[in-house]
Amino acid sequence: MSDKHPIGSESSSGEALTGSGLSTPKSTWAACKRFVGVSSLSKVQAVVGTLAGIVSISGAALSLIQYAHPVNTGDLVVIIQAAGTRQSVTDATVEVLTTQNALIATLTPDATGRAMQELQEGVYAVRVSHPRYAAEVRRIQVLPRHTVEIRASLRAGSSSPIEHAVNGTVNAVRRALRF
Repeated sequence: MSDKHPIGSESSSGEALTGSGLSTPKSTWAACKRFVGVSSLSKVQAVVGTLAGIVSISGAALSLIQYAHPVNTGDLVVIIQAAGTRQSVTDATVEVLTTQNALIATLTPDATGRAMQELQEGVYAVRVSHPRYAAEVRRIQVLPRHTVEIRASLRAGSSSPIEHAVNGTVNAVRRALRF
């Protein structure tokens, strides 16, 4: 036979000839040895332990969130608009009262006419007032972890008690004199 070795056959020294892009099992094993040699078992254990610690601390932190947000509270959302126009009333006053008329909170709506407040579970009265509109009062019940949404449509008129008394007296006189 000839002294030439065909491509892919073993040479006399036991080394395989490689074509373009082909790798030998020896070079793959050498790469694995280099990877395993670089990262020792103690390093792998340290990484796994660190990741386990991070996951454990994250889980504990997430479980503590429910203590930061008490279980016995709910949210109140009041949306205030002028009756018939859908135009937001941003300078109204929203008062949250107990059933004994004790003031809990006074809210001012934002640019979209929304006011929000977190409240303890219970029954409340919500009064929405504005100098150019008649006041509106609603009774609500707040449940734990629920949102109560009120849409107040304010009608033209006055919410001032003095103006109501004067207008009531004037109207009574008009009815008596039949004006």
